[in-house]
Amino acid sequence: MDANTLLRKTIVVTGATSGIGLAIAEILVRQGANVIGTGRSSERCAAVEKRLSQLNPAVRVTYLTADLSLQSQVRRLAAQIQKLVENEEHSWLDGLVNNAGTFSFWLALTPEGFERQWAVNHLAPFLLTNELLPLLQAAPAARVVTVTSGYRSSHLNWNDIQLRRHYNGLAAYAQAKFANLLFTTELNARLGKHSTVRAFAADPGLVKTEIGFKSVPPVLRWIWELRRSGGVTPEVSASGVVFLVNEPTIQNSPENLWRQGIPQPLSRGSLDRAAAFKLWELSARMCGLDGAAPQEERQSLSAPNFPNEKISVLITGATGGLGKAFAVECASRGWNLFLTDVHPEALE
Repeated sequence: MDANTLLRKTIVVTGATSGIGLAIAEILVRQGANVIGTGRSSERCAAVEKRLSQLNPAVRVTYLTADLSLQSQVRRLAAQIQKLVENEEHSWLDGLVNNAGTFSFWLALTPEGFERQWAVNHLAPFLLTNELLPLLQAAPAARVVTVTSGYRSSHLNWNDIQLRRHYNGLAAYAQAKFANLLFTTELNARLGKHSTVRAFAADPGLVKTEIGFKSVPPVLRWIWELRRSGGVTPEVSASGVVFLVNEPTIQNSPENLWRQGIPQPLSRGSLDRAAAFKLWELSARMCGLDGAAPQEERQSLSAPNFPNEKISVLITGATGGLGKAFAVECASRGWNLFLTDVHPEALE
């Protein structure tokens, strides 16, 4: 990998204020690339932008804030990136690293009505890539690298794509990460073999990050602490992602999934073009691309089919987690609710 090939290139990295994303941004800056990073906290974005700018004053480092669980903010982010690129030496993007990810042990819905992991881990990279694709296609050669996970499913639950009916945090995470592979497969197919844009999925391996500590029960924090102790540092994992951004010899490689510069075998499900096509069309409707679906329909596309008639439901453990989320969902539909919990005062 020749570091000089990154000089004066412009790369977007999402989720770039900590963990793997920050490590990726730092490597890119050290090797002479202009970096547009994203994060949710304006304070952290400002601090990282300042530090990386001092690391290599010869490059341009810009951080933008966005909550990628919200499609409105993904679109705003894309518009901001376009304005930034217009002022660059070359009015194009050389790379997009879809790194931002989240894990939710409990069912959590975004204000736009989507399950949070599905929104951040799949819909956000899908929408951002589509919004930025014209800027990537304007480059002599560009890369779209989506960070997936070694922990992923081998199929999608088409009857409940967001697992809102039978939610399991780990299963939702695995399904969204599997969707990253299908997205990469379908993106390359739609771009065609002669495209100047090439998409790859990066398996970071087991990495010592904080993702397993966020909003989880104490026992899972303990398990993640034990598990991540055998992982690699974010810097090691980041080097494999930068390889996919930068390595010129793989531009026409037929391999979609890589780990640390080595192509990885894909499951039969990952190569299912029919599934990849179906997921793309569903995602496009969820994101309202090409006038696919109005907002109301997008929110209901993958929701379980609850009956509309007024019914009565008894919910135990209704003051927190999945019980509370289900109670909110039922209440929004005007159902009669009977709630129980070990702490009766919490029901008031």
